[in-house]
Amino acid sequence: MSQGRVVAVLGPTNTGKTTYAIDRMLGHRTGVIGLPLRLLAREVYDRIVALRGPSVVALVTGEERIVPPRTQYWVCTVEAMPEGMGCDFLAVDEIQLCADPERGHVFTDRLLRSRGLHETLFLGADTMRGPISALIPEAQYMRRERMSHLLYAGQKKISRMRPRSAIVGFSVDNVYAIAELLRRQKGGAAVVMGALSPRTRNAQVEMYQQGEVDYLVATDAIGMGLNLDIDHVAFSSLTKFDGRRMRPLAPNELAQIAGRAGRGQKDGTFGVTGDVRPLEDGVAQAIMDHRFTPLKKLQWRNSDLRFGTIDALITSLEAAPPREELVRAREADDVMALKSLADGAEVVARCTDAPSVRLLWDVCRVPDFRGISHQEHSALLDVIFRYLHERGTIPNDWVGRQINRIDRSDGDIDAISKRLAFIRTWTYVAQRKGWVDDESHWRDATRHVEDRLSDALHAKLTQRFVDRRTSVLLRRLGQKEAMVAEVNDAGEVTVEGEFVGRLDGFRFSQDKGADAAEAKTIKSAALQALAPHFHLRADRFYNAPDTEIDFTEQGGLMWGTSAVGKLVAGTEPLRPQVEVFVDDVAGPEVAQKVQRRLQHFIDRKVAALFEPLLGLQKDEALTGLAKGFAFQMVEGLGVLPRGTVADDVKALDQDARGALRKHGIRFGQFTIFMPLLLKPAPTRLRLVLWSLAQGLDTFPESPPPGLVTIPAMTDAPRGADTMAGYRNAGERAIRIDMLERLADMLRAEDSRGGFEAKADMLSITGMTLEQFAGLMEGLGYKADKGEREKVKAVDAVVAGQPEADTPVMDAGDTAPATAAPEASAPADVPEGVADIADDGQASIITEAAETPEVAAAIPAESETEIAPGTAPDAADSEVEMEVFYTFTWARNAGGNRRPQGKPRGKGAPQGGKPRGKGKPQGKGGGNKPQNFSARPPKKEKQIDPDNPFAAALMGLKDDK
Repeated sequence: MSQGRVVAVLGPTNTGKTTYAIDRMLGHRTGVIGLPLRLLAREVYDRIVALRGPSVVALVTGEERIVPPRTQYWVCTVEAMPEGMGCDFLAVDEIQLCADPERGHVFTDRLLRSRGLHETLFLGADTMRGPISALIPEAQYMRRERMSHLLYAGQKKISRMRPRSAIVGFSVDNVYAIAELLRRQKGGAAVVMGALSPRTRNAQVEMYQQGEVDYLVATDAIGMGLNLDIDHVAFSSLTKFDGRRMRPLAPNELAQIAGRAGRGQKDGTFGVTGDVRPLEDGVAQAIMDHRFTPLKKLQWRNSDLRFGTIDALITSLEAAPPREELVRAREADDVMALKSLADGAEVVARCTDAPSVRLLWDVCRVPDFRGISHQEHSALLDVIFRYLHERGTIPNDWVGRQINRIDRSDGDIDAISKRLAFIRTWTYVAQRKGWVDDESHWRDATRHVEDRLSDALHAKLTQRFVDRRTSVLLRRLGQKEAMVAEVNDAGEVTVEGEFVGRLDGFRFSQDKGADAAEAKTIKSAALQALAPHFHLRADRFYNAPDTEIDFTEQGGLMWGTSAVGKLVAGTEPLRPQVEVFVDDVAGPEVAQKVQRRLQHFIDRKVAALFEPLLGLQKDEALTGLAKGFAFQMVEGLGVLPRGTVADDVKALDQDARGALRKHGIRFGQFTIFMPLLLKPAPTRLRLVLWSLAQGLDTFPESPPPGLVTIPAMTDAPRGADTMAGYRNAGERAIRIDMLERLADMLRAEDSRGGFEAKADMLSITGMTLEQFAGLMEGLGYKADKGEREKVKAVDAVVAGQPEADTPVMDAGDTAPATAAPEASAPADVPEGVADIADDGQASIITEAAETPEVAAAIPAESETEIAPGTAPDAADSEVEMEVFYTFTWARNAGGNRRPQGKPRGKGAPQGGKPRGKGKPQGKGGGNKPQNFSARPPKKEKQIDPDNPFAAALMGLKDDK
């Protein structure tokens, strides 16, 4: 063909060669430019469309064909360049690929046979000057210098890689591993590989160019003219698989990739990373100076093919090169597929003429995009060839089934990547003229599937290899402007729009989903941005009412649902101190403000709930033993087991006791306590204060309010039951105020001769007879179990009403919970609780009112008994038995003292009636056994211990 001027535009990367060629082409009426990659072809196409519009620009690749009716400029991959068009201008980029073992023969063919009518440009490296001079003597040369400097930066760890860097790998696995590492350490990376569709690649590049990520991980595809904003290129490997074997990259190949750093007038650097050894000085210097060994041999394959027979075609393909500068290319995939199909008898039988052989060769040139295996690829080509040879086109239903199987966007990155590779095969087939019935339909169908898969792949790549949160925060941390943090009502913290964690009170809790590498970044960014929020929150907390603050049963201090501190032991039980939960970044001013507010809260809480105890502590009128006993009550937080202070109680005179009673102190048989402090709120705080004073790690929790008995607190520290307002007795613990009411009842019983439980005893405890027996054993009594014939009550008939059954509660029945309202009331000691007088005897009060239910439950004395020998009715033929317990005092030690009743006279037999009146055996009873009357004390001897005249009355009694 006729040709015009042939110019070789040679030089290193970043010299503007491609831009120069585009400008020259647009200066002509028509033109063709061939580019090494589909990605680069799309980039150049978009640039020309932006300048001249889409109506005059065509894009032709193996898988894409956009050809407007008035096309003037053709942008193609080198393999897809049209031949014999007679265009005014023709250019081939990256012409040094003539030496590439895999694709070099295609570039060499364009070098030797493709020309423009007026101008032909070959763009590439200086290493091509010698071969071009030998093969094209008429060629002119244009040297272009690099617009920026390229410097060697040595070896750097990926963790120390600066932003706007590209890390190059030579396998998919290597690229993915590096991208994953960058996600954890740097917030993520964009991924660029030659196998990606243009749509996916453009989306990834756009993400990098827009600054959403600061790192790029790529194969050597970026070395082929892609214009990216890269400051540094790092090699993660210096070897690659070229389709046959692993081989080291030549210095000129390294330079082609390293040259992507420093675009335009901006200098760039290159180096190595990972386990790669630093470059040798000579190699690094050669790359910086752009000095490389000139190419001697170019890959070549015969383009003058003979299609008479399959053997003739294969022979022509394997012809020897005509020049010494050329070397025959190794067997490519298309030749391997041709030889494989030629072994089939059916294929040979079909290829009896030149058109059939040419068709077979066209089918064999379908690229193996799938890369499954040579056999799989050949099998597919066999099917396509048979359809084309028999029908002239591939059946629509068969093509449709193949495409539908691929049209799925689910799965992981590898699954979607494989589907993209598969669809590229059908995209290529649809682009072949005459291979399908409706070319336009199938081109659109395959394009839509590829676009959907491309979008899905981009989303998967971004999801896996980009942590937008870490990327944004790292970038903002490197800037001087303050970051903006927002905290919603739920405490969720966002910095620059990215969720980073939660603010709980004055402590930041970062997102648990972050791994160790990104956690550091998140915390640094969050705490920096949260600094003003801490001060605003501290002001709001300081002015919050006490109703918004509370303490937990483990000593924690809460502001709403947020933990803001904890209580610690102070110098005195009633003066606990506060330890605040405030992050260091909030500053000492915030911590001090929170500490002051919490200390005010707990001080006021103690003053309100322990007012009687604080009043006792401040009473200066108390002197001597009373003052000492008041100190013990304060130390015991208002509750003291009587056994621990028995001697001190005996030593108190009536004046001292009266003075203490004025502060609400009750001297019970088992416990000395302040009834107001047995309420749920003081009890809850008392357990916390006591646990702090004891130095416990885990605090016992207060029982639910209103329960008379609870399971015994056997696993709790010693003394916890007393602090909780209960006393352990067997398997149950009874509230100490109700225990004193029970003691009043027991004093009226014959504890030596034995007695049975009364209905009111069961009622106030809310227990069954068996449970009550266990309680009594825990209090020091012996419970003897027996059985007897149950005595039935006679039904009472109310005049004027029909006869009805009246429920009767036996000793073995469970007392109803509603039978004693006092049992579920707050822990105030009700009327009827006995106080212990100076002589150790009880001043008995019998004002414990019985409820109607309790009264009805007690068998009436007027019940009719069944006379001996009387035959029972038929309905009563079976004798019903009942269980009963007889209780006797089993021990007399310490805190398990037997409730004291009226003493018997001298000489009275044990368990019998008193023979006469007698006097007590001395004040306090001494250590000698005492005899007590089984009868209740007389009414006239009852003295109310809370009566303001009690002390005077007791004094008069002692004077007699």
